[in-house]
Order: sequence, then structure tokens, then C-alpha cells
Amino acid sequence: MPTINTNGINIYFEERGSGEPLLLIMGITAPGSIWEKHVDQWAKAFRCILVDNRGVGKSDKPLGPYSSLQMAQDCIGVLDYLGLDKIKIVGVSMGSIIAQQMAIHFPTRVKALVLMCPWARCDNAAKAVFQHIKDCKAKLKPEEFSLYIQLLIFSKRSWDNDELYSGLLEDRKNAALEPNPQPLTGLEAQADACIDHSVLNELNEIACPTFVLGGEEDGFTPQWMTKEVAAAIPKSKLHIYPKSGHAFHWENLEDFNERVGDWLESQP
Repeated sequence: MPTINTNGINIYFEERGSGEPLLLIMGITAPGSIWEKHVDQWAKAFRCILVDNRGVGKSDKPLGPYSSLQMAQDCIGVLDYLGLDKIKIVGVSMGSIIAQQMAIHFPTRVKALVLMCPWARCDNAAKAVFQHIKDCKAKLKPEEFSLYIQLLIFSKRSWDNDELYSGLLEDRKNAALEPNPQPLTGLEAQADACIDHSVLNELNEIACPTFVLGGEEDGFTPQWMTKEVAAAIPKSKLHIYPKSGHAFHWENLEDFNERVGDWLESQP
């Protein structure tokens, strides 16, 4: 569980399992440990590498703004440290825009790509959502901010499911006890990277096998964003989870883990 110096900052990552290397890149506000529910299964077949992006977790949190390309360069530094030439990558939300940049600017380093709830550009509504995330982080208590994020990413069926709803309540309580909370400056800098990401005209350069997934009821990064990315990447595969939100991968955990794991294993 080393911390390495790359691209001018210290980046923390952890590894789970053994086998073919698999880089996992998390979304805005979240450290790499949030992958655990997926790593529980994927680590049986893969050497999972969980990165804390700049601005969160145990990685450095320099003042921003950040860019998606800059964070892609951070990840390349991790691969260089580990001596990994070409690797399969899964990125969720902000992690998906980082993964896109890796495939565009470092194509020889990417073997296969899974893009979860991605976007290639932000419209005015998306920019407003990211700005509102920054405003909420500045004004709300940790448990209140956690509630706001939950409202953004979970669909109605999660709120209506007693077991899932109980988990949401527990997560909100735990937000106030987080030993290494993300500072406002880190969140703001990550949000700026999300707002400024604009690669639609470059996605046709991605030549590696790509699997794009989204949620039918995702109000954070709506379906049109996911479908636009899939349409722009040659020969990509698309799957939309019905009645699911931005957190479709948790709302359909068993199916998602198996579906993505099987696809990754099928790629040479």
C-alpha cells in the first residue's frame, strides 16, 4: 500500500488479488477504497489496483484546478512505478473521464476500457450540477453533504428498498466520522476537472475494446451522455441498466460484477 511521488505530487494506491493487472479509477469525492464491493469478486481473477485520485483519500490534495488529463498522468505514474506496460482499466464517473484521457493520450498503455456513467463534455445543466456540488460542500455538514450526493446518484427503487435505505442512513452517519475527509479545495479542483473535460472529437481515436455502461434513471450524468460516449468510440459495447441511477453498479451489484468481470476476462 505505497505512496509514490509522480507528476509533482504524492499518489496513494492499494492492491488486491493476483492475476492480470486491472486499474480502478474512482469518481469525484471518493477514494479508491469505495471499489471494495466490486473488488471482492474481481480480485479472484485480477490484480486490482485502487488509486486515490489527487484531491481525495491519502493522496496529496494540492490547490486546483485539476484537469482530467492531469489525473490521467497521475495514473500513468502509478503504472510506471509498478512496471506495467499495458493494462485494463475501469473508470466510474470522474474516473471514466480520466480513463478516456489515458486511452486518448497513452493508447499503448490501455488494453481494454470500461467506462461507467461517462461523459465526453458537459452541457450547461451538468456544469450547474458540478457547481452546486461545490456550493453544497462549502455549506453543509458532512452528513448533510452525504445526503445530497445520495440524492444525486441513487434511483427511486433504492430509496424504496428497506435494506438499501438502511445502508444509506448508515453511510450518512459514517460521513461525519470519516478520518480523512476531503477538503473543500480538493472537491472544488476535482469538480473543475469534470466541468472542463471536453474530448468528444477525440473519442474516435480510441482503438481498444471498450464497454460503456449507464443507468436509465441517472439524473447526475444522464443517458444522453453515456450514449454519446458509446456512439463516438468505434465498436464500443453499450449497456444501460433499467430503473437505475448513477450508482447502477451498486443497485445491480451482482449482475454488474459478473457482467463486467466476464467482459474483462474475455478481452485478450
